[in-house]
Amino acid sequence: MSFEDIIDKGGFTIWPLLFLSILALGSIFDRAWFWARVLIQERQILMSVMDAAYRNWDAAVDVARDYRDHPIGRFLFAPLSLAEPEPDVFHLALEASADDELALMRRGDKILEAVIALSPLLGLLGTVLGLINSLGSISISDLGTSSTAGVTLGIGESLYSTAAGLFVAIVSLCAYRVFQALLSGQIRIFRKAGSDLEVLYRQRWLEQSEIERSEPKPVLDIT
Repeated sequence: MSFEDIIDKGGFTIWPLLFLSILALGSIFDRAWFWARVLIQERQILMSVMDAAYRNWDAAVDVARDYRDHPIGRFLFAPLSLAEPEPDVFHLALEASADDELALMRRGDKILEAVIALSPLLGLLGTVLGLINSLGSISISDLGTSSTAGVTLGIGESLYSTAAGLFVAIVSLCAYRVFQALLSGQIRIFRKAGSDLEVLYRQRWLEQSEIERSEPKPVLDIT
């Protein structure tokens, strides 16, 4: 069974299925390239920013600024770029940055969801229309005669669209599940990195507050 056979025997529903398959492949390749770039550099960027934050907070800001082209770098730079924010403001900046980056990571999911839902339905529609055409061309008096020999062939050909629709949906579903697993892993990484960075900042905030309280206040001379 060649590609030309599928196009010829699949009926008119094979064309929307072909469009959905191209759409799904484009989304899969785009997401695969995105996740490859994210996973290759993520650990190095995270370790660089966190190590700098342990040693020197200002250095951590500079390191995160250098990696703003990466999701984890943008996530960490958003709160670090604030000028001495209160801890609650720092926490809100972390949450807002995480929401933005995770939303970008979900790009393409709606396309795959639509392909997964529509492909089997289009395949089934093509099969039903093929069966209607095959069975509608015979009458009761033709049963058992040689005139019905082409009916079984027509029924077999009408199943091409169902097979094509299921194939597109299965491939799209497998890719979708892989991307969802990667997204779940990123949520855990963002949560852990954000918590560690927030703890460091709260410790720094408390230390600065204690230093300010311990400094002697100037005495006003009213004489």
